[in-house]
Amino acid sequence: MNINYHYDQLAEFVGKELGVSEWALVDQDRINEFAHCTEDRQWIHVDEARCQVESPFGTTIAHGFLNLSLLGGLMMQMGIVPAGVSSLVNAGVTNVRFKSAVRAGSRVRARASVHSVEPKDGGRTLLILLAQLELEGQAEPALTAECVAMLFREVTSDAVA
Repeated sequence: MNINYHYDQLAEFVGKELGVSEWALVDQDRINEFAHCTEDRQWIHVDEARCQVESPFGTTIAHGFLNLSLLGGLMMQMGIVPAGVSSLVNAGVTNVRFKSAVRAGSRVRARASVHSVEPKDGGRTLLILLAQLELEGQAEPALTAECVAMLFREVTSDAVA
């Protein structure tokens, strides 16, 4: 992460890429766990035998919302929280587009850039990141989205005094 990526300099990062995460494996165990947690057990996600015969993908695919949910952790791993911030709270996701199926056994990673920065009262800033979940070996990302976060400025002893 850029050493100058700080709460006080956020506006300077608008339009700039923050980086990419490490690759994450989306295997059948992960897909099955997500299906269990969400109770979305549609055959295209969990029935490997049927998918070999009937699916246009030839195998099971990850849930779109599984792929979307991976973005948060991968972006945190990448270092999207600037210095000078005490906490970041998810404020929403907009303009989500599921563009490519993620077949079981694929690897994905996040890429993000700062789209906009909107100062709010009380030492808060609304940060919008343009994010994509890339599929290893594919030109088209699995998904794109605008991730909205509220940043809370770190309170220093100088600010308290």
